[in-house]
Amino acid sequence: MTTIEHDLPYWIAFSRVPTVGRVRIGLLEERFGSLKAAWEASGSELGASGLTPGVVSAIEQVRRVVEPEGELERVHNANVTVLTWHDSDYPRLFRNIDDPPPILYVKGTLQPDDEVRVTVVGTRNPTAYGKEVARQLSGDLAESGISVVSGLARGIDGVAHDAALRAGGRTIAVIGSGLDVVYPPEHRSLFERIVDNGAVLSEYPLGSKPEARHFPRRNRLLSGLGLGVLVVEAPKDSGARSTVEFALEQNREVLCVPGSIHSPASELTNWLIQQGAKLVMRVEDVLDELHIGGAPRQQPLPGLSPDTEEEARLLEALTHEPQHIDELSRSAGMSITQASGTLAVMEIKGSVLQVGRMNYIRARTASVR
Repeated sequence: MTTIEHDLPYWIAFSRVPTVGRVRIGLLEERFGSLKAAWEASGSELGASGLTPGVVSAIEQVRRVVEPEGELERVHNANVTVLTWHDSDYPRLFRNIDDPPPILYVKGTLQPDDEVRVTVVGTRNPTAYGKEVARQLSGDLAESGISVVSGLARGIDGVAHDAALRAGGRTIAVIGSGLDVVYPPEHRSLFERIVDNGAVLSEYPLGSKPEARHFPRRNRLLSGLGLGVLVVEAPKDSGARSTVEFALEQNREVLCVPGSIHSPASELTNWLIQQGAKLVMRVEDVLDELHIGGAPRQQPLPGLSPDTEEEARLLEALTHEPQHIDELSRSAGMSITQASGTLAVMEIKGSVLQVGRMNYIRARTASVR
């Protein structure tokens, strides 16, 4: 079933009434037959349908300032697609959660293959370990043909989206603002890359600011959109906890990457593993737990083996734990100047990663000859 075209402007208009959500949209459809008829109903008719006076008043206030056809034109001008829960392209997995969004704003494209999705979440302040693991697992998921879902936030979310795109895969972001309000602002470039190779979704109309109250509700969509939720690194008070709680309510699998028992950044993940969450060390753990048959893995990128003796010595010294350039130069038996120049070349090639303050780790695709 597809939303009737002449009714769509009224779905958009009603999405501008904060107090009209899933239950009240269903009530209005049942009572009036269409949202167009509901929008044009008198205040007394709205009240007679079962809406409270406060909700009727909120609708009347919005009707005085919102013109439905103008809202539809605004959406089209922003290159945004609008889906309602009647549309065939509406994500199937949202249909079996308790609080599905009546309307979705979409920038980019949703494809049939996107139905196989894994949500990756974590802290906004990850350690170097957390970033590398998120990069590795998200890239491996993308290479296995899995769409990576996350929330475009700073930290693990951004790493997950970026890694999926770099692996040539697709990724979907669910945000807590309108699609014309990119938050955080430094992710604007990432936002555009996601639009080109996936989609950005929101249940909030254009112009909506990233208010704090939006994000807990956004988290139910993050969990609902995936077959499972993978938590890479998160402290006990992380927003990822609410995503996990929604996942459990929605009968989604919860998977966690373990971390050091001394690291506050891994308190939530380690605790969840104690409670029975699947411990994840490699992408196969995710695929097996979710009963997903991954696509053939891509071949390693060319040029990541050492080309010189200096590169080979540095790769031998590097691990997946951050090491300062002073330590690396001593281990490799070369001067800091020589190590610095070699590491700069290796960064360009992608065989090493600088994780801040002249600390380096070996990239997951690098090999020691």
